[in-house]
Amino acid sequence: MSGVRLIQVPYHLGREGEVLGAGPAPLAHAIGGDSVVVERPGEFRNETKAIFDVVAALAAKVRETVDEGRFPLVLGGNCSSALGAVTGLDRDVGVVWFDAHGDFHTPDSTPTGFLEGMILALLTGEGWNELRRELRTVPPERVVLVGARDFEPTEEERLTRSSITRADAGSLGAALDALAEHTEAVYVHIDLDVLDPSEGRASGWAVGGGLSADELDAALGAIASRFEIAAAAFTAYDPTCDEEGRIPRIAARVAPRLLRAGVVS
Repeated sequence: MSGVRLIQVPYHLGREGEVLGAGPAPLAHAIGGDSVVVERPGEFRNETKAIFDVVAALAAKVRETVDEGRFPLVLGGNCSSALGAVTGLDRDVGVVWFDAHGDFHTPDSTPTGFLEGMILALLTGEGWNELRRELRTVPPERVVLVGARDFEPTEEERLTRSSITRADAGSLGAALDALAEHTEAVYVHIDLDVLDPSEGRASGWAVGGGLSADELDAALGAIASRFEIAAAAFTAYDPTCDEEGRIPRIAARVAPRLLRAGVVS
């Protein structure tokens, strides 16, 4: 795939190759093409700092890729890779975020303290102010959350109060039309647990009621027909949950939708 660079981020909570950190390599193998691997700088001190160290390293790699005139397709362990992808673009974009979960907690709303459950909130400028001060944020009115269906009560309340648009396969077209009033370019984030487990189990966090592979493909086509896709990511794949290896095949099947909209020939 000329003009595309796969950027593997093989980390789960800052630890290399564990759990979701094992997912980028099989995704890269299935999609094929030129690929680089992000390395976390420095020693592991704690999960939170390690996550933000990985984010900074990814931002530099995305920036380098864009400067070379290539399209960054991020293959992330955790959804925190979105912070690095958007920061590395060095431009204003909207976000279309596919996920079974909201990822919209802050340190004050979370019942678990799981940082990866806060990433969409971080991306829209909430929480962990000091750690994210070098990162780019996106106004919530420029975010569409697609396929989310598993929320904790405080997270549901926060999303209801926010100006993030929530959509399913049926309402996505209208949501994208509204987003197009705010931006011409988007970052597309695909947490693979947005897929229904009947299509393949992306991780231990997968829940029923998700999109089919056909619905995901159609959704990406709808995005590509309306926007420039500045960067995209597949994230949160644990190969041990997918014994038949179905998820990488789906990623490889739908990736061309992203690439045709993101690569200038």
